[in-house]
Amino acid sequence: MSDAAHYQVVVAGGGLVGSSAALALARRGVRVGLFERRYCGARASGVNYGGVRCQGRPAEQLPLAMRARRIWDRLPELIGIDGELVVSGHLRLARCESDLAVIETWAAMAREHGLATELMSGAAFRKRYPWLGDAALGGSLCMSDGHANPRLVSPAFARAAQRVGAVVREQTALTDIAHDGTRFQIHAGDEHITADWLINCAGAWANTVAGFFSESVPMKPIYPNMWVTEPLPRFITHNLGVVGGGVYARQVKRGNCVIGGGRGHGDGEYAQPSTQTTRAVMRDACALLPALRDALLIRTWSGVEGETPDSNPVIGASQKVPRLLHAFGFSGGGFLLAPGVGEVLADLVIDGETSTPLDAFAIGRFDRSAIPIVL
Repeated sequence: MSDAAHYQVVVAGGGLVGSSAALALARRGVRVGLFERRYCGARASGVNYGGVRCQGRPAEQLPLAMRARRIWDRLPELIGIDGELVVSGHLRLARCESDLAVIETWAAMAREHGLATELMSGAAFRKRYPWLGDAALGGSLCMSDGHANPRLVSPAFARAAQRVGAVVREQTALTDIAHDGTRFQIHAGDEHITADWLINCAGAWANTVAGFFSESVPMKPIYPNMWVTEPLPRFITHNLGVVGGGVYARQVKRGNCVIGGGRGHGDGEYAQPSTQTTRAVMRDACALLPALRDALLIRTWSGVEGETPDSNPVIGASQKVPRLLHAFGFSGGGFLLAPGVGEVLADLVIDGETSTPLDAFAIGRFDRSAIPIVL
């Protein structure tokens, strides 16, 4: 036991959340080990849609989302690249009168959090966006939102963490995780390691880690369905979504349109896109964006994400074991949030608290009999 490598913090999972946590901790002088059973940023974090969006989120997520959004503007400083971040604005489209009421109500709530949106409908909306189809009646524009390239951003956070001192181990699964009353005792591949803190950022597989401490939550795998077109003349000026979800679209500098909606297929470990879903959602997308009707789709894909019953993540302290933190279950909306979550987790380890409200994300909301413990 005395020969085991010891870390102040071990992070389980090298996706964007885990890598962000490792970076935030290492930047504050903590000895941290980041362990990923495959490759950092190669699972859901690297194959998602890439929306950097505060608009449309529930009120309980907005403080975290706005903290995270400020970090995105610092990507070159933090990770050495801009991740192809484009502050395009996010246009949330209404397709019926009740949708217009939804965006008005949401805008009023967002103003209380300091987030500004512009509401549009009718002739002025049609004149401003002639490239939108008749299916769009109006919308809400949040100009501070945008999009980025997840295939670049997610692994770059892990590399940045390594540069500032984090130990990063890929293709290294964590098994036989236990707490001996003082430290975590863990097998990392063929190595035995110990840690003062353990942070569970294992994404759709986080219940494997939580299960070692009888703290699994009701989470199911989902498989977001996405595709990309051939390069087209530039016409989509914003990152687009719709009230109620179901269709989202953006256009990159090269002209390709990235579109998503619905679910693919999977077995909990691997995901495949669905041809049927792609065809159905593409019909809806063409009603909103007529320029897509003759576009050639060149690639479809999916990924595995964990979805909780209330679509909110689990973030915060274990209610079973001291110095165990969880951050998973982002239900398809974690790309924007992840850098903020990393900072919050570093706050909890180093300061014992954070200024960002987390009550709505407590793991105890799924187990009312659990008794909180002190960090």
